[in-house]
Amino acid sequence: MASLLSFSLPKPITVKASSTQTATTPSLPETLDLKFGRKGLKFSGSDDAPTVELTVRNGSSLKLQIPSGHVTSYRPKVYWKDDGFEEVLYTVNGSGSISAKGGIGLVINDVSDPNSKGAPVKTSEWTVKDVDSDSIDALQVELSCTSGALDITYVVSLYPLSMATAVIVKNNGRKAINLTSAILSHFKSKKRSGTAVKGLRGCSYCTHPPFPSPFEILSPSEALKSEDPDWFSFGWEPEKKPGEWTSQDVPITILKHKLSRVYSAPPAERTNGFHYSTPSKYETIDQGRELFFRVVRMGFEDIYLSSPGSFSQKYGEDYFICTGPASMLVPVVVNPGEEWRGAQVIEHDNL
Repeated sequence: MASLLSFSLPKPITVKASSTQTATTPSLPETLDLKFGRKGLKFSGSDDAPTVELTVRNGSSLKLQIPSGHVTSYRPKVYWKDDGFEEVLYTVNGSGSISAKGGIGLVINDVSDPNSKGAPVKTSEWTVKDVDSDSIDALQVELSCTSGALDITYVVSLYPLSMATAVIVKNNGRKAINLTSAILSHFKSKKRSGTAVKGLRGCSYCTHPPFPSPFEILSPSEALKSEDPDWFSFGWEPEKKPGEWTSQDVPITILKHKLSRVYSAPPAERTNGFHYSTPSKYETIDQGRELFFRVVRMGFEDIYLSSPGSFSQKYGEDYFICTGPASMLVPVVVNPGEEWRGAQVIEHDNL
């Protein structure tokens, strides 16, 4: 993997709506393309919603909406045939300033005030800080934004067989800041009955809602709503109550039915010198398309996992799950002058 932030940093370009342009004034996407565009990197869209598409040599590509830092498409090459590309991410039409929901989104919450439930850290006006490439087999776009005393860097990378999203949060203030966060990915799947994850056997988990975010398809309350099983749901059991811990005792988690969980070591056990931690990687299974993707967790303590069950029917024929690395249960403490880093890698060997 190419090293992050190993390149010089030119003056950022802030992504905001511009005033009425004259015929000689280039649009914001054109300005970005003139400054940062190169082989494999193409800026397009409008002044209000510029996007960048990354494409590496084998044809794998992803699309990133710059102002929101929202990854709306990831199409890797998964078959040897010429048109062997498949969309990995699930999205639906959004509203207002959010043109799509689903995809991959970064969520950060400031929970420093013990008397509040926490406040979202504003990350809706990202700026393009730099780009980097390595013979178009590795491409990176670096975004940055400031929220209060926090400087936040978000690096989106694409490789022939993987993609990565990495976040760096630096505290420039005088007080420690407590943060909860997650990088949540919505994976597309062909068949509800053929959707699963592998690699979480032995992990402790409890029912838990997702973080609210502009990218959510199911809200926290919708994610926790129970569903009635169909007539052919042999062996189905309702989900545990929130806060009630249990252990995964099967190697493959079937995601046909509705669930919303966080996999992690229970906070009460983390004070012990030795405790079981969640695995650093696990696999998503799309049996309908015979595709498998490995999700790698870095810097986060938890894994979030949810499936919509029968609720998916109102969004279309395809099925989806939401999963990714998270720090939901125990906040990350970022002291003055220090920084915290976390990342997610989605990789595959379907070829």
